[in-house]
This record gives sequence, C-alpha cells and structure tokens, in this order.
Amino acid sequence: MNEIKKALERVLLRVQKPARYIGGEPGSIIKDPAAVDLRFAFCFPDLYEVGMSHLGMKILYSLMNEKENMWCERVFAPDIDFEEIMRSQGIPLYALESLDPLKNFDIIGFTLQYELSFPTVLNMLDLAGLPVRAAERNKITPLIVAGGPCACNPEPLADFIDLFLLGEGEEMNLELAECLIQAKKEGLSKEEFLWRAAKIEGVYVPSFYTVSYHENGTIKEITPKAPAPAQVKKRIVKDFDRVYYPENFVVPFIQTVHDRAMVEVLRGCIRGCRFCQAGFIYRPLREKCPGTINTSAKALCSNTGYDEVSLTSLSTSDLTTLEPLLNEMLEWTEKESVNIALPSLRVDNFSKSLLDRITSVRKSSLTFAPEAGTQRMRDVINKNVTEEEVLRTCRTAFEGGYSSVKLYFMLGLPTETDEDVIAIIELAQKIVDLYYHLPNRPKGKSVSVTASVSCFVPKPFTPFQFEPQDTKEALQRKQRLLLDTVKTKSRKITVKYHDSVTSRLEGALARGDRRLCAVIEDAWRMGAKLDGWDEHFSIQRWTDAAEKHGVDFDFYACRSRDYEEILPWDHLDYGISKSFLMREHEKALSGLPTPNCRQQCAGCGANMLSGGGACFG
Repeated sequence: MNEIKKALERVLLRVQKPARYIGGEPGSIIKDPAAVDLRFAFCFPDLYEVGMSHLGMKILYSLMNEKENMWCERVFAPDIDFEEIMRSQGIPLYALESLDPLKNFDIIGFTLQYELSFPTVLNMLDLAGLPVRAAERNKITPLIVAGGPCACNPEPLADFIDLFLLGEGEEMNLELAECLIQAKKEGLSKEEFLWRAAKIEGVYVPSFYTVSYHENGTIKEITPKAPAPAQVKKRIVKDFDRVYYPENFVVPFIQTVHDRAMVEVLRGCIRGCRFCQAGFIYRPLREKCPGTINTSAKALCSNTGYDEVSLTSLSTSDLTTLEPLLNEMLEWTEKESVNIALPSLRVDNFSKSLLDRITSVRKSSLTFAPEAGTQRMRDVINKNVTEEEVLRTCRTAFEGGYSSVKLYFMLGLPTETDEDVIAIIELAQKIVDLYYHLPNRPKGKSVSVTASVSCFVPKPFTPFQFEPQDTKEALQRKQRLLLDTVKTKSRKITVKYHDSVTSRLEGALARGDRRLCAVIEDAWRMGAKLDGWDEHFSIQRWTDAAEKHGVDFDFYACRSRDYEEILPWDHLDYGISKSFLMREHEKALSGLPTPNCRQQCAGCGANMLSGGGACFG
C-alpha cells in the first residue's frame, strides 16, 4: 500500500473536512505512472474548496489527461490543522489522484490568482521537501512553473519559479510538456532545457534577465542574457470556438465555492474599464458559437449531475448570441430542472426578456457593478454606465419578483472626493426608494440592497498602473464616512467593505519587483500562508520582513509613476501597448470616457495578437 495512504488512514479523522485530502472523487482520472512519459502536478495555492472552483484547473486537468503519455493530478494547500499533522508525521505534500509525493513529478505548476497567495506557493514547495529558491534546484525535474493572471508581473516570485507561462495555457502547457519529455530523452541539463523552453511563445525564464536600479529605488534597466528576447509575448488561443473544453469535471465530495457546472462563453472584454486588469490582459475578445456552448453545457450537466450551469466570462451579457443561446439551452434545461446562471451582467444591456430566461427554473441572485456612485467617477474609470441605467435595471429586477440586489463599488479610485464616497450610499438609497414606489413590487417583501465596497488596487497593464493607491489611513477614513452616511441618510442598506491593510499589501505585491522576493520568503518563514483568509493573515509578519530588508511597501503601493519610468513588467508583452495605457490614463484624469471596442477601436494593440484583424466577436 502507498505509504502516504497508510499514514492518512491514521490521521485524517483528526482534521476538519478530511474529504479535502483523500481524492477519489467522481470524474478524477487515474493512470499507471509507469505508462506515461510525464507527470504534471497542477497546484492551487489555496484550500481545496477554492481551487476546485477554478475553471482553469478543470480545463487544463482534462486537456493534459487526454494525452495518453501524460498524467495531470491535482494538489491543494492543506489547512493549518492538517499541515501541522503532515509536518509532525513526516507526510510530504502529495497529489490527490495517486497520493504520490509532489517531488516525484516532472512539472509542478502553480496558478497565481491572487497576490496574497505567494507565500503559500513557497509553503507548498517546502511541504514537498523541495528548496524554495530556483537556484538551489539543480536537476531538470521537478520543474517549477507558474501562470495565471498574477504572472503578468512575475517579478516578486522571480527567485522561486523556474519559468512562467504568460497568457493562455491550453496550447502552451502541452508544448512545454513535450519539450521536457524530449529534453529528458536527450539528457539535457536544466540550463540547457530552459534555453530550449524559452523559445516557446509565452514562456518567460526570469533567470535569463538581470535588473539594475537607480539610487531612488526605481528600475534602471532590465537586461536579457543573449539570446533571450528583450520582450516576452503572451500566448493566446486564436481559434477560441474550437479550443479544447472538457465534457466532464471532477465532482467534489464536499461543497465548494462555486458548486456548479461552468462553460466559458467568451474570453476577453470589449469594455475597457480602466481599473480592471482582467479586461486588458485577456484581450482580444473571442466568442464561442451557441452550438458549441450548448453542447458543452449539456454534456457537463449530464456527466456531473449538476443542476446549475454558469455561463462564464468577464461580461457574459456582451455575448452577441446570448439570446439565441438561451433559447437553445432552455429546450433542455427546463425539462431537466437545470438552472442557468449568468454571473457577469451589465446594467446597460440587462432586459426583461433576459431576466425571464434566467429565472425560468428558479431565481438566482442578481449582482451588478456600478463601481462608483457619481457619473463623474464612472467616466473617470470608463464604466460607461449611467445612473438611469442602474435604476432601470433594478426596476426590471424588482418587477420580475426580486427584492434583493447586490451592488459592487470601489473606494479609493483616482480623483475620488468625499462627495463621490457619499454618493455610493445615496445611489443605494435611490434603489431602495425605487422599490417602495413600484406599484407592482413583490408583495409582503421588504427590499434589501447590499453595497459591497472593495478598496481600489492599481494593477499592471491597466491605465491606472501609474496611479498611487490610497494609504490605509485614507481608505479607513473613507470607510468610516460610508458607514456614517448609512446611519444618517439610509435604510434597508447593508455595507460590506474590504480590509484596507490587506489591500495595501496586495497593491505592493501587484506592482513589486524582485526586491520583494526576500520579503515574501521571510514573511513565509515567519508563518505567512493562506493569507487570503482573515483568520490566518497577520500584517506584522509582513511588516517585520519588510523592515528586515529595508523595503517600504508604500514605495510600491502608494507612489505615482512617471510615464518614463521602467516598470517591473515592461519587458513582458501582453498585447496592450504602454502608449495606449498612457493615453487612457490622461483621458481618465480629464474625465473622458472611451467607447467600447464594438463602437470604436481605441488602438490598444490587441488586434496584432489576432493577426492584425478585428479583435472582437
């Protein structure tokens, strides 16, 4: 019997939610390790419930396992109680399918979804018995790679990861795997393999680049070692309608964050909201046709038993074929009592007919994102949504039987004033008042409006990458102003807001450089891990680590950048030109919106990724 399996039988009843750690779920794929050429461990640096909700893992897991000579398995971060047992009992981090130690794999791949997960990456490597620093891992395998949205600025993890995968992974992961299989057959060294891998479009090897700094702490130069390219271009899937999509998911034994089938309907976004990193780094926009989406949705529900399917994207209501798609899906979803969820709805194209379709089986919650309380602020961030559209959308929802609405806003946006902050609550109150003035509102129900207010964090590859983040003191003052406004002016409104301390740290890590590697490592050695969870987070660890290395987080989070400054990610090409981001930043400061991509091309550069043609569906 597998040694780890025997150890688990002794200890698992001592931990919370042991089903996180046993594997064997329906849909999981088991292979003979002796019959494959490459083993890939897909690592999610968070708890099982979060990682099992991640669509990218589902896609790449099934894609790699379609290859007879490859076996992809899943690995998640253990919670604190199980980690203590693992360390005390000598149980190394392992993959769920085989229960084999992580260090036995050829490729260990991390997805970077959130900056505060960076210490957990190091903790998982350490639990596997591997050195956390790339320079201390001399063998060609296991190869440590990372991708995902936070890889668009990989520099804070540059000392720990052998190579980063920039952009979309469906084709790139398979090419990298085949490259490693061949390198092992030829007996290449790790260095020789990395040079070969660097020729794959989208692969960035940080050890092939050196960074120098000015006396004021800004970057002086990013220098590639020959023949590494001066800029590494992200990878995209050009024929999105024919891209691989699984017909089955692993179905967990326990409830996860998103416990439903998911079908990606489009990739990219036409909107250009200036705060939204995903809206820029996933360009160009590509759509799937209704038949492809419907076939995937039906197969997934049939194979997994889920009774809800989510049509997933950054802005699902921008799908040009959405209404015909819903008509096609309703032919079977109504018969089989399957609910259709649209998680990304815009207030400017929400309609009664759309509402009728998504509530045909049962009502799911409705969430909209005005992002700001005043029109001036919405123009600054290029939201292209009016107050009239917000109120009209809420009216449609209320008349359709809803009595609760959740609204997303941001605090600390560039040029924000106290009047803009107060207007968040005033808009929420207008929605409350609207409900009570409707003659045909739901009878016997009171209205509930939730304003979820996050702290704005400037991100790379957005027009606001040059902007300072509000200090934690400024954010806390604005949060108090929000709550005071609710008390004095409002009713039926619930305000939820994010912690300003974690938001500042997120801002520092998002725009950090390689000097943060040592800070991250020491914060982890002091106990930082699973920092996305309030009960595990401690800012003191981070403060102590920063002080030890003479690092000021405000230098990264709360400082303006000149257009001429070399940014830590300037040597990476995500298809969005810096000149475009500068133009959009200037328009933001002038309060000028930009039309969406279907109305007018703004010249961001993404069309060059798709061969120079139109970059929207």
